[in-house]
Amino acid sequence: QVQLVESGGGLVQAGGSLRLSCAASGRTFSSSTMSWFRQAPGKEREFVAAINWSGGSTAYANAVQGRFTISRDNAKNTVYLQMNSLKPEETAVYYCAAVRSSLVVDTAGRYDYWGQGTQVTVSS
Repeated sequence: QVQLVESGGGLVQAGGSLRLSCAASGRTFSSSTMSWFRQAPGKEREFVAAINWSGGSTAYANAVQGRFTISRDNAKNTVYLQMNSLKPEETAVYYCAAVRSSLVVDTAGRYDYWGQGTQVTVSS
């Protein structure tokens, strides 16, 4: 089993920045994709960004393209999400997820492992 733990959430003003971290532990594998999703109350879980663990290829939701950056540190088994120019409507719980796939996956139902989430609140 893979355990994922998110951190770095908090309260920021609109236009501000946060960097989220996702630390992975337990069973490890290199052929995988790790992603960030977010979910606001009453809404479906939304894809934000994904990165291939070994190759480093990335994908982003259109809504965050140009403002968010996903990256990974293989030695630390950690994935990051740098979020810039945050908007109030992006207030949500942000989740880290992993799937054993060498291809980028952007559908929440395809992911096997999930963290507990970290709250991001963007004030207007």
